[in-house]
Amino acid sequence: QVQLVESGGGLVQAGDSLRLSCTVSGRTESSYAMGWFRQAPGREREFVAAITRVGSLTYYADSVKGRFTISRDNAKIAVYLQMDSLKPEDTAVYFCAAEKTYWPPSTPAEYHYWGQGTQVTVSS
Repeated sequence: QVQLVESGGGLVQAGDSLRLSCTVSGRTESSYAMGWFRQAPGREREFVAAITRVGSLTYYADSVKGRFTISRDNAKIAVYLQMDSLKPEDTAVYFCAAEKTYWPPSTPAEYHYWGQGTQVTVSS
């Protein structure tokens, strides 16, 4: 079993930065590809970013490319999402997810393990 806990959300102004963290406990984190998703009120959960098991490859949704950076620290068993140049449309609950595969999926249904989410609110 894998447990994920997100932190680092908050209320910021447009143009500010936030760094989300996701700590992993249970089975060894290095065996899992990791992803970040977000869900705004009334909308479906959407893909944000993902990283392979060893962190050698990353990919992003077009809406965050160039502004967000996903990284992982397998020694600390954590995954991070650095969010720069935040926009009001980035407002959502952000979730991290884990799947026991090398290449991280891009759809929520393909992930077995989820955190509880952390709220990010960006004011204009």
